[in-house]
Amino acid sequence: MRPSRGRRALAAARGLAEAPVRLLRAQPDEPDAAAILSSLAIAVVVLDRQGRFRSANQAAEQFFAQSAASLAAMRLGDLLPADHPIFAMLVQALDGAAIVADHDMAFESPRIVKHGISVTVAPLADWPDCAVVTLADGSTAQMLDRQIGFRNAARSVSGMAAILAHEVKNPLSGIRGAAQLLEASVPEQDRELARLIQDEADRIRALVDRMDVFSDRPVERRSVNIHEVLEHVRRLAMSGVARHARIVESYDPSLPPVWGNRDQLVQVFLNLVKNAAEAVPEAGGVIELTTAFQHGVRLVAGGAGRVHLPLVVSVRDNGPGIDEAIRANLFDPFVTTKRGGSGLGLALVAKLVGDHGGLVECDSRPGRTVFRVHLPVGPAASDDDAP
Repeated sequence: MRPSRGRRALAAARGLAEAPVRLLRAQPDEPDAAAILSSLAIAVVVLDRQGRFRSANQAAEQFFAQSAASLAAMRLGDLLPADHPIFAMLVQALDGAAIVADHDMAFESPRIVKHGISVTVAPLADWPDCAVVTLADGSTAQMLDRQIGFRNAARSVSGMAAILAHEVKNPLSGIRGAAQLLEASVPEQDRELARLIQDEADRIRALVDRMDVFSDRPVERRSVNIHEVLEHVRRLAMSGVARHARIVESYDPSLPPVWGNRDQLVQVFLNLVKNAAEAVPEAGGVIELTTAFQHGVRLVAGGAGRVHLPLVVSVRDNGPGIDEAIRANLFDPFVTTKRGGSGLGLALVAKLVGDHGGLVECDSRPGRTVFRVHLPVGPAASDDDAP
């Protein structure tokens, strides 16, 4: 009788604890457990009762953004607060000799921020004080689903803009022209009404023009230095909307070029920095721009094939956070909490990032809001990074 898939996986995990380098002596024509665990997309670690890392596969290194050597010198308590539920799960699994699972768990600390994590803790029979822990990150799949929704919403705005341009802008020009003629011929007390008609016609036309940026024009892309883009955005912000804030930069100088459109990337990050500047307090406001490289991040998105998004640009602020009531629809058109805001800024960000084949996500709590933009590298860099 062949062992079940779950038993085979547990046997491989037990092997991980016994020998970190070569886990099991496999037959010459079969892959060993080390190769299997290394290729898993799910993070797998072995922890002892004190929370020390005994072993970790490659996906776990990416999950915690730490090398295996670094994890070997750490405890889980160095990465998560002591009251995190995973510690209770570890004790329960070891004391009860049973598998414990939980879903949609949040990992939040200064060193790691992840949501939607499915956690399974299973004791190792041959190692009484050790347990194998699997960490399935569902946040990327959730980002993909949300991104598809953002792009569909942007297409709706694009269709609306096309209709408005055809059905509204032409008669609007006639209305404005007629109001100008009336202003010159009516008594003084009625000229204010004529000017009001012109002002409202201009406002409607400006709104239609803003919606026109959602049209599905092809994006001309080339290799772009993302740090030059961010420096340009920083100078613009410091001379305008972010004069009252302090902008901190934390860049990875070894990043390869982004495969994108420079002007559109400037627009994306200027919108994000502008929102951050409007959120931070007048005194003590801080905006942090960060770049990083995530090794091996490859996604499969519908018919688009493999999407490689190793470049991550983050815009963080210390403002009051985003109202929980609108977080789920934050990137939808016309969603805003600003007085007089149109709700098109973040919708445009999501649309432009999507046009680049990228993803945008947001984590927010009082005192800390982070927008992360995941972008592709240029073709040459992508080929070099391929396995």
